[in-house]
Amino acid sequence: MSGAFAIQEGNCSSFKYQVPPSCKKDPVMVDLMPDASPEQDGWLLACCHGGILAAYAVDPSMSNSSFELTIGNLEKNSAGYKPLNLTLMAPGPGYTCVPLKDMNPIVSLVTAGRRKEQVSARVTIQNYYQYRHIEKPGWKLGWTWTRNEVIWSMSGAFAIKQGNCASFKYQIPHSCRKDPVIVDLMPDALPQNRSNGCCHGGVLAAYAVNPSLSNTSFEVTVGNLEQNTPGYKPLNLTLKGPGPGYTCDQLVDTIPTVSSVIGGRREEQVLRTWKSTCTYSSYLANKMPVCCASLSSFYNPKVTSCPSCSCGCNVSDRVPKSCIRDDSIPSDSPNVDIVQCTDHMCPLRIHWHIKNNYMDHWRVKLTVSNYNYEKNYSDWNVLVQHPGFGQPASVYSFNSTMLPAIGVPEEVALFWGKPFYNTELLQADKDQLGSVTTEILLQKDSESFTLNNGWAFPRTIYFNGENCQMPLPDTFPMLPNGSTALHSQFLLHLIAVYLTYRIFVGF
Repeated sequence: MSGAFAIQEGNCSSFKYQVPPSCKKDPVMVDLMPDASPEQDGWLLACCHGGILAAYAVDPSMSNSSFELTIGNLEKNSAGYKPLNLTLMAPGPGYTCVPLKDMNPIVSLVTAGRRKEQVSARVTIQNYYQYRHIEKPGWKLGWTWTRNEVIWSMSGAFAIKQGNCASFKYQIPHSCRKDPVIVDLMPDALPQNRSNGCCHGGVLAAYAVNPSLSNTSFEVTVGNLEQNTPGYKPLNLTLKGPGPGYTCDQLVDTIPTVSSVIGGRREEQVLRTWKSTCTYSSYLANKMPVCCASLSSFYNPKVTSCPSCSCGCNVSDRVPKSCIRDDSIPSDSPNVDIVQCTDHMCPLRIHWHIKNNYMDHWRVKLTVSNYNYEKNYSDWNVLVQHPGFGQPASVYSFNSTMLPAIGVPEEVALFWGKPFYNTELLQADKDQLGSVTTEILLQKDSESFTLNNGWAFPRTIYFNGENCQMPLPDTFPMLPNGSTALHSQFLLHLIAVYLTYRIFVGF
């Protein structure tokens, strides 16, 4: 169809290859909106007024609308039959239509030839990880064809290699590779190359940060199938995001569903649905950790640094300004991690500083520092596990949310940057580190709050889903000797001031 669409696809399970726009016995058509794309939505001259028809005396040019459709599954040697029971809702009841006649001035039907059968599919990638996103340069999805399938065409993504298509003399497929690798289009892709839900440059947001940008999809037309087969499941599914770390299960059949398109205005019946679950492993992604944590407090001048060699060791005898992390990236890649030389050798450091202790609240400063000379971190996030987040907290310079903690005794808080302010963690330079920081004001729970035994420091910290190396608990900044609790000292100080004041007034 062009110029309009059927709002329900119906049951098209008898069609194994090309799926018709509608198999309903009683289809209902609606007009396209004025902003319909000429290439993507089937735009047609004199169509697309959003279903509105002007009164003839007011605007004759806007008093009509038209659309085109191709009808199939006809009886052999038949020119087609007139549809029955014509109805018109505008938008409610009130109109009664007479049976169709030749040259009816309201609705006209043209019988067109049959179209070559093809198999089309929509591929969707959904990131359900709450605090792990796929950053630039983006995801890569690959698989292996079971037979001799080829990709005739694609929209919303593309195969990075075409392969050997010498056996095709006329129409050249988009890709003839046995193991195609697919990547996303950029946000500025041309309309004719796009599909619904595509074109984020391969970036997928963490689900807890931005659910609307945690998924992507593209459409692919598959050809060169064996005769009378609906197609076979691809094998060896792989996902890179953008590097290694993900392991995907084999595709399995699931119950076909009804999908919504055109902004939810139309339903389409899906003939077959295959799904696979891809899980992430830090051990597969990184030979060395990429992050460490350091701690400090107002009540102790000692700063607990990141553990030595947290992300590798600096084996150089001298102390240069920059180092290359030996195990950070494959040796054949030019994008090595060049970081500032430190004892911990981590590209990233999270610092947790206990800043103040008030009667009903306590204040923390959280700082993320980038020691990498070559890399910015876009749309970063930090996850902190701490029992203090069980009470209300005010975060000043980051966005934040609490995540459900199943089987974890402490609460978990997720932090990320604010748009147009600090979503980009800049790379280090010769003068300073790249950093983002915020202060957090946490309400006290009188039954649990204490500064004893390192309670006020995090249990676990993650950066972009990667576990940060924590110092050992016996190295945490401790309270001064002879002090059981600063809270008690503070109260004794207030009592002393009050007694002094009373004595002075009485005198």
